Amino acid sequence: MKPICIPIALMFLLTSCQFAPVATGPMKDTNVHVDLGNTERANVDLDMAAGEMNVRGGANELIEGRFEFNVPAWEPKVETSRNGSHAAIKIEQPHGTRLGREARYVWDLQLNDKVLLDLGVNCGAGQARLNLGDLALRSVQVHMGAGQVDLDLRGKPDRDYDVDISGGVGQANVHLPEGVGIWAEAHGGIGSVTVTGLDKKGDHWENSLYDKGKVNVRLKVQGGVGEIRIIG
Repeated sequence: MKPICIPIALMFLLTSCQFAPVATGPMKDTNVHVDLGNTERANVDLDMAAGEMNVRGGANELIEGRFEFNVPAWEPKVETSRNGSHAAIKIEQPHGTRLGREARYVWDLQLNDKVLLDLGVNCGAGQARLNLGDLALRSVQVHMGAGQVDLDLRGKPDRDYDVDISGGVGQANVHLPEGVGIWAEAHGGIGSVTVTGLDKKGDHWENSLYDKGKVNVRLKVQGGVGEIRIIG
């Protein structure tokens, strides 16, 4: 399907509702730090209505990073609970946040590479760069709004995991790992779907390693209005 202009027009229409004028102040830069302790498995939920989100591996603790914003009331809320070696962390943008032209709102987060991870990401208006290939993933769920999501899964996973991307007025770019089995299903709604490096098999795509090796990655993308690009 050829790319069309309607998704771009609708994206600007919807994002204009998120970028209403807002009074800004001095830039504030705060750190986020969640101890690793004896954590072996974690559920991490990241909920951002509007702004810029960067997520990658490499943390010595469970979560490390910083928040950058210039409206004091926008400081993210961090909630943590533990049950033995299982941790649950939710990082949430305060409700009612609306970005203006002068506003800046950035999350820059690192997650631990060794902890078995169920990651949920809700990203509204803006951009999310998710470099997750080094993480010990169990599942990834991404709900995208009006903007762009770049999901990079390139790495060397040693266990199966599932990826589910839904919603969206904008663009989703997904880079898949090499050397493992890949199964992918994608539906673009009004927009376009482009898949490279995988073979079409009925209503889905897969590579020659799927269901033949030790590790399989299963991807499902359900877009709304926009463009989906899957690179195998």
